[in-house]
Amino acid sequence: MTGPPPMRVGIVGLGIMGKAYARHLLGAGHAVTGFDVSADAVARFRKLGGTPASSNAEVAQSADIVLVALPHTDALQEAVSGEGGLLEGAAEGLTVVEMGTFPIGVKEEARAALSPVGVSTLDAPVSGTGLQAEEAEIVVYASGDPDVIAVAMPVFDVIARATYDLGEFGNGSKMKYVANLLVSVHNLATAEAFALGTKAGLDPQQILEVISAGVGSSRIFEIRGPMMVADEYPPAARLRMFLKDIDVIGGYARSLGVPTPLLDASLPWYQKGVEQGLGDLDAAALARLLAERP
Repeated sequence: MTGPPPMRVGIVGLGIMGKAYARHLLGAGHAVTGFDVSADAVARFRKLGGTPASSNAEVAQSADIVLVALPHTDALQEAVSGEGGLLEGAAEGLTVVEMGTFPIGVKEEARAALSPVGVSTLDAPVSGTGLQAEEAEIVVYASGDPDVIAVAMPVFDVIARATYDLGEFGNGSKMKYVANLLVSVHNLATAEAFALGTKAGLDPQQILEVISAGVGSSRIFEIRGPMMVADEYPPAARLRMFLKDIDVIGGYARSLGVPTPLLDASLPWYQKGVEQGLGDLDAAALARLLAERP
């Protein structure tokens, strides 16, 4: 049996996640065009075999489906509606997949901007770090028109180990808020556990092995624990990114009247981490912050 035919895929944002998507898609035989404001990111993409575009408009013109993997809302708005944005190059039939963790209203604005020219937009954030993206071990939280999700599935099948159709547009983001609330708290809880154990004289590697085998473990403990043991924090998910996520999740929770005491308690520690120069390291660097406190 043969797989689905090659697709023309565009990627807007060639950072940690976008680069991983590109590598998997190119390896699967898809034609991939990408754009990023970073010349270094574009150079890495070119080295993978991707085709750099001169603008987001050119990405839209060169693709049947565009994955958007950007770090903040300003970048998304500029990529869609700014000079040389997707809107300038988009044509009827294009599918745009917004994969970031942003307020739902911002994603709805992007969808509303693109809809008049015949573009279908999905809200499809992902669960997983950059390290998991490198191994195609992320999970896609897809939401929007089910027929459009079906169009995107051959792409999702390449970059992820699972995709969930969560229904109406915006539900993907809601599920991501639930996931990243847990991740934000678990990051700090894991760092706190290592700080306690090492201060008590336990070997960090033994802490990792023993706790991973018991009920106190979590996926975050298993993913970020090895970084804490080595005191090395390659940015699979930058610590500063969680400031943005906590703000988005907290704001949404407040709009529903839902208390988030643990999420709220974690925020000052992420702020301190950024203030102390750890923001561009992986969030596991919270362990270094706690270890250095008297």
